[in-house]
Amino acid sequence: MKGFYRSIYEHNGEKKNMAVTQFEPADARRCFPCWDEPACKATFKITLDVPSELVALSNMPVIEEKVNGPLKTVFFQESPIMSTYLVAVVVGLFDYVEDHTPDGVKVRVYCQVGKVNQGKFALKVAVGTLGLYKDYFAMPYPLPKLDMIAIPDFSSGAMENYGLVTYRETALLYDEQHSAAANKQRVATVVAHELAHQWFGNLVTMEWWTHLWLNEGFATWVSYLATDSLFPEWKIWTQFLDETTDGLRLDGLAESHPIEVEINHAAEIDEIFDAISYEKGASVIRMLQSYLGAECFQKSLASYIKKHAYSNAKTEDLWAALEEGSGEPVTKLMNTWTKQMGYPVVSVKVKDQKLEFEQSQFFSSGCTGNGQWIVPITFCCGSYEKKKSFLLQTKLVTHDVKEISSHSNKSAWIKLNVEQTGFYRVKYDEELAARLRHAIENKYLSATDRFGILDDSFALCMARQLPLTSLITLMAAYREELEYTVLSNLITITYKVGRIAADAKPELMDNINQFFINLFQYSAEKLGWDAKQGESHLDAMLRGEILTALAMLGHKETLNEATRRFDSFLNNRNTPLLPPDIRKAAYVAVMRSVKSSNRAGFESLLRVYRETDLSQEKIRILGSLTSCPDPAIVLEVLKFSLSPEVRSQDAIYGLGVSKEGREVAWIWLKDNWDFIVKNFGGFLIPRFVSAVVSPFASFEKVKEVEEFFASREKASIARTLKQSLERVNINATWVKSIQAEKDFGEAVQELAYRKY
Repeated sequence: MKGFYRSIYEHNGEKKNMAVTQFEPADARRCFPCWDEPACKATFKITLDVPSELVALSNMPVIEEKVNGPLKTVFFQESPIMSTYLVAVVVGLFDYVEDHTPDGVKVRVYCQVGKVNQGKFALKVAVGTLGLYKDYFAMPYPLPKLDMIAIPDFSSGAMENYGLVTYRETALLYDEQHSAAANKQRVATVVAHELAHQWFGNLVTMEWWTHLWLNEGFATWVSYLATDSLFPEWKIWTQFLDETTDGLRLDGLAESHPIEVEINHAAEIDEIFDAISYEKGASVIRMLQSYLGAECFQKSLASYIKKHAYSNAKTEDLWAALEEGSGEPVTKLMNTWTKQMGYPVVSVKVKDQKLEFEQSQFFSSGCTGNGQWIVPITFCCGSYEKKKSFLLQTKLVTHDVKEISSHSNKSAWIKLNVEQTGFYRVKYDEELAARLRHAIENKYLSATDRFGILDDSFALCMARQLPLTSLITLMAAYREELEYTVLSNLITITYKVGRIAADAKPELMDNINQFFINLFQYSAEKLGWDAKQGESHLDAMLRGEILTALAMLGHKETLNEATRRFDSFLNNRNTPLLPPDIRKAAYVAVMRSVKSSNRAGFESLLRVYRETDLSQEKIRILGSLTSCPDPAIVLEVLKFSLSPEVRSQDAIYGLGVSKEGREVAWIWLKDNWDFIVKNFGGFLIPRFVSAVVSPFASFEKVKEVEEFFASREKASIARTLKQSLERVNINATWVKSIQAEKDFGEAVQELAYRKY
């Protein structure tokens, strides 16, 4: 799926070919001879000879077509000066929907014949977004037209080719009847991300791949700005915390890399399209914008774009523009975040009526590092009325805080990193942590702050700086949580804690699962199985996640109800009993009760998979099949994922196997490694390694994996392999420390049977 390649689709039951290009990072050279580096910009004048019944698209509008019997020659307008990786060509049979922006840019969404209605939502988002960006960047969209097209075989999510943006179907098409709320949100944020690149990336391009984060981090951040403007009810900035968490998780590894990463060979580029370039990049931009103020930030960006339009820029050029616009020492501040890897944990404690702040480098392994940052600290005491802020520029600093020393506030909560705008973790002393737990139970804190306290505590627990007993006691304070992003993270944490606990204390699993079920009872009862009239987009997403979690935990009532609704769905695909938002939960529930001696549910799901032509539905099913607890079935699903029935871009969705399936997944990866290397593109191979290797938790497994890959080293997976092995080592050390925890069993039992 790179260079100039073929994608296959069906039209009226007949297989057809489509010709597509994917040149980023370094594959334009597979299509035509060129200086294939981002700084070597040129103008492109493209001519195509194609079968006369097909549609031919490129970056620019068509100026002339000459038909000559079965072939036609299509001439495209010459492009402005641009990089090779953004050139694009697509040839195939398509329908489209069309609209115009107020200033006359023609916008089209192309899709396979018969799917044109599914392009309408993305079209609306694109027209709205182009208008927003024109104002935000103080520069009109640079080309006469914008086409967006859905490609059936596509290795990444989407690609921002100048004027011809390509997408995998799940990121562009939205089906009113069969897409879930989460799919709608995915389409909006991906479209906003790709269109941001038309300015940030295409008009102003990074000088070399070291500065890839300028493209990706920025487009990620600004896509949230656009989505929030179009859909304020989605509370998308709260959901942005998921991006920050992804960045923090990868950057807590010793095998992470700085945002500005040295690239010495083309083979190394694919691996840095990762959570550092995207999520950490976006998070440090958000931190900087929050520090400088929105208006000053926007004005400086506009001047940066004006200055570097149609040419290339480095990270320093962006800092220079922001420094000039704000008068703040942006370069000095930001170099600490982009030139060194990692981030700090800021420890805070009350000492002699004062607050003491201390920074040290955070590692998920619990090791200490010697990095030091300039950290924009914000904090509140007892209320959000007065927010205090300062720059922490040394290792340790003490602050006199009136609110602490006044008698009435002896027990006031203190929360650092207000609204989680900073890219760092916070560790509170026991006294402050207890006050925050109390504040969560009494609903004094905002959703973003509740999220941050939970996420930091989980990370500190993994790094063995907080006992698991303390973490689960904190988790119990979230029993009445109803905010989507907070609960979604709580669910993720229960999965991870459940897996680690199963390795450390298998005898406690019944109590642990019972405690987790209790945690979700309140929200599950509030939401129920059926959508309520006029409910929010967020509740629709949450219902599916909560029910999936209860199914994974083996909650009897959920499993029975899911099976009942699934049976009704098998009889009638349009039954109101199983709308798209809860399908995944039902599919997981069905697979949790499948075993080799009782395969009916598995066979039924495969039948639904084969019948649907909606990519989102296929992925929902693929992502559910491997949750089966029977290793023999897991192996069958993994084999299925490499079969011609699954497009190679989608095989990775079947890799999230149940904990019972870990070992067979590893054996399967070894048996199929040569096939995978031969048949999968650069972005996908690392996903196989991390998904299969990372869940293990034993030192023996590290040796075994190292031995297997010793003779199979590839530059394109070197970084991912090291990161995955580091995760296994962290898990194994964590297991040992939980085994040594004295009060854990008692705490779990108390929480499992606590009456509220």
